[in-house]
Amino acid sequence: MTAGLMTALASGALIAFGLALIVIRIMPTEPDLADALSRLAPGNPRRVGTPALAPHGKERLGLWAIKSLPTGLWVRTPTRELAVLRISVAQFYGDKIVFAFLGLLIPPLLSLFFNLLGLGLPITLSGAASVGLAAVMFFLPNYNVIDEATKARLEFARALGAYIDLVALERNNGSGVRQSMESAALVGDSWVFTRLSEELTRSRWSGQPPWDALRTLADELGLPELEDFADIMRLSGEEGASVYAHLRARSAAMRTAMLNDEVAEANAVGERMTIPGSLLGVVFMALLVAPSLLRMFSNT
Repeated sequence: MTAGLMTALASGALIAFGLALIVIRIMPTEPDLADALSRLAPGNPRRVGTPALAPHGKERLGLWAIKSLPTGLWVRTPTRELAVLRISVAQFYGDKIVFAFLGLLIPPLLSLFFNLLGLGLPITLSGAASVGLAAVMFFLPNYNVIDEATKARLEFARALGAYIDLVALERNNGSGVRQSMESAALVGDSWVFTRLSEELTRSRWSGQPPWDALRTLADELGLPELEDFADIMRLSGEEGASVYAHLRARSAAMRTAMLNDEVAEANAVGERMTIPGSLLGVVFMALLVAPSLLRMFSNT
C-alpha cells in the first residue's frame, strides 16, 4: 500500500467528518421552549439534563450539542427512561455524539487495515460505510437506555411490593400517613427505597403532601404501580379511610402479576429450548438412516 493511498483514506475520513459537521451546523436550530424553560426553572430539583455536579467530558460535549445543534437531530429523547436511570440529557447526548464519531472512524481504520494486508477496498465504499455506521451507532444509546430502564422499572416494581407491605404494617400499628411512608422507606437500602426516601424528604421540606410527591415521581418515571399506591395513600390522608386491606391486596396483586409474567417468560424460553433438541433428533435420525441409503444407492 502506497503512502499516497494511506493519505487519501485519512483525508477522505476527515473530509466526511467535516462535511457532516458543516451540514449539522447550517441546519436551522429551533430550541424547544418548554424543554428550555423546564431546565432553567428554579426550584426544580429533578431537572433531567442539568448535572448536579461539575460536568465531565461527555456532559460538556452534550451541553455544547444542546446549544449548538438543532433539536430535530435527536429525533426522540427517552426522557422518562433517563429519569429512571438518573442519566442527564447532556450525558446522553454526549454518548450519542461519541458513538457517532466512532462510527465515522471505524470503516476508514478497517479499510486501512485491509489495504495493509493487500486487500484493496474502494475509498467510496469506506465513506459510505462511515456515514451508515455513524447513523446506526448514533441511535445505539437510545436502545441501551430503553433496555436498562425496562430492567430498572421491573426492579422498582418488585421493591415497591415490599415497600407497600411495610407501609401497611406501619399504618396497622397506628402510625400516621407520612410517618408510615417515611419509616418504611428507611428500612431498605436499595436504590428504590433510597429514591422513595429522597422524594418523601423533599416533600416534607417543601410542604407538599407525600402522595402528591410520589404521584409526580410516578408520572416522571412512567411507573403506574407507584401512581396507584399514591392514590391509595391520598384516600387515607385526605379522607381518613382505612387502607390496610387495600395496601395488602395491592401488594399481593403486584406479586401475582409479576409471577405470571415470569411464568410466561419461562414457558417461552422452554419452548425455544425445544428447537435445538428437535434439530438434534433430526440429525441423529439422519445419521442412522444415511448408511442404509448409501448401500441402497451403491447396489443400484
